[in-house]
Amino acid sequence: MEILIVEDEAEIAQLIQLYLEKEGFSCRTCRDGLTALQVFQEQKPDLIILDLMIPGLDGLEVCARIRQKPGLKDPYILMLTAKGEELDRIIGLSTGADDYMVKPFSPKELVARVRALLRRTLRQGGQSQVYRTQNFVVDLDQRSALRATLKKPAQGDADCLEPLDLTTLEFDLLSTFMSYPGRVWNRTQLIDKLWGSNFFGDERVVDTHIARLRKKIEPDPANPTFVKTVIGVGYKFEDAAA
Repeated sequence: MEILIVEDEAEIAQLIQLYLEKEGFSCRTCRDGLTALQVFQEQKPDLIILDLMIPGLDGLEVCARIRQKPGLKDPYILMLTAKGEELDRIIGLSTGADDYMVKPFSPKELVARVRALLRRTLRQGGQSQVYRTQNFVVDLDQRSALRATLKKPAQGDADCLEPLDLTTLEFDLLSTFMSYPGRVWNRTQLIDKLWGSNFFGDERVVDTHIARLRKKIEPDPANPTFVKTVIGVGYKFEDAAA
């Protein structure tokens, strides 16, 4: 697994690299946002550890630009910052980060979070399964997601399906919902399914990613048709069988 460490404090970058390489990961480091984007396109890492406050483009901008690059490998992003305010966490997650750690942090905890994020990819290994509903097709083996266009499709008309540009986590979230249509999931269950038992973040990260998924699959995200909120419990996916 390839990991890119974007951190302008040399001692912290070296510490992170030391602990990750001891666990068998291959690491590369850089110290500013523009270099990070260049290395990302060259290296196509599996995961990026991204400091919020870096020279040039800050971590939020780097994260947003990576998520806006269709066709490139979509890495997991673990954001680091010296700030602990709730607003910073929410902003970081809303730009597409998958997890968030506040400095100072335990290197062992960071390694655990990295493993938890990468485990989501490993869980999909060996599966070859397609979930179909009236409006969606999700292929776990190809990791592709299609949605019916707004025009009324003729039965079996594949041309009426369009690809969805989902992040890794959004794809995993949609496929989880479609694998158990109608099931109500609370935040804890979704965290366990997507992040695993080593998750250390704020449970409200689920709400952030639900909102991002709705923006991509719902005709009207403010009044969702497919991913519905069950007040006081959690979320469920509803769509007629194909």
